[in-house]
Amino acid sequence: MASIVDLRSDTVTRPTLAMREAGLRAEVGDDVFGDDPSVNALQDRLASELGFEAGLFLPSGTQSNLAALMAHCERGDEYLVGMDAHTYKYEGGGAAVLGSIQPQPIVQAEDGTLPLDKLAAAVKPLGDPHYARTRLLALENTWHGRPLPLPYLAEAAAFARSRGLAHHLDGARLFNAAVACGVPAREITRHFDSVSVCLSKGLGAPAGSVLVGSHDVVAKARRWRKVLGGGWRQAGLLAAMATHALDHHVARLADDHRRARELADALGALPGVSVETPHTNLVFVTVPADAGKPLAEFLLAQGVRIGGYGPRIRLVTHLDIDDAGLAKAIAAFSDFFRQH
Repeated sequence: MASIVDLRSDTVTRPTLAMREAGLRAEVGDDVFGDDPSVNALQDRLASELGFEAGLFLPSGTQSNLAALMAHCERGDEYLVGMDAHTYKYEGGGAAVLGSIQPQPIVQAEDGTLPLDKLAAAVKPLGDPHYARTRLLALENTWHGRPLPLPYLAEAAAFARSRGLAHHLDGARLFNAAVACGVPAREITRHFDSVSVCLSKGLGAPAGSVLVGSHDVVAKARRWRKVLGGGWRQAGLLAAMATHALDHHVARLADDHRRARELADALGALPGVSVETPHTNLVFVTVPADAGKPLAEFLLAQGVRIGGYGPRIRLVTHLDIDDAGLAKAIAAFSDFFRQH
């Protein structure tokens, strides 16, 4: 493992030796023809565990979310989504560019929820040709590292049903949310019609997401996956590695959350630094505006990598950061602010 302590994201993890061995042992086929046994097992497992009929393995969370949106909506339809949500802000506008789907962004509350009164006001009148047809409500969990409140999930689902809307979850860090809330992941996903689960973030798999939903939604998403260039061949190598992650890397997310709290406590004690209380494995730190670039350069020279120059910086704990790596990062931050 590289000596750099990389706090940029939990996507930077390297597959463990055991995970690599699982990939080497995998039974494989051609997933475009549907006969890769390792892919099929992964899809079936997540669908069953999360309470859905079917699953679909895709190369990325971006493609998984996009295929879901295109499965739920037709050209000219609209989906309700958070103003800062990945599917709206950080995924290249794919729904609009490739799906001809109109996003209706909603300003999120501090806890990442979309206020129900704002959602109600955003739903377009049925049958009026002046408007796009509102078809879908999309949420994200976690949001900036914060799990959505469990009671809100039920409220949002009831709202969606009352308005005839489908309900999709970008569950990029679903298992972080479940571990933080102390509930099985199914307790979160039961409120949705489809869920995208990323396997390459907190769980540490090298690539891939699984979209789960009804047979109909997954069949539509499978077609869009092909259109989007996401058809796999011998993807069982990656599916077996993802399965290993599900077997071994879910419960240990609590370690990432603990280290995030320890990091936040240590940095919050430094002069000129303010830290938002972490809820999972994401720590948001604000440093003086003129300190951002010198800080990043100093840290890199000490073997610690961060993303961006601030003043608000996101730090992420993950599988490749142990207690020694955490101590190294804290010491490097402390040295910088002691010298500056």
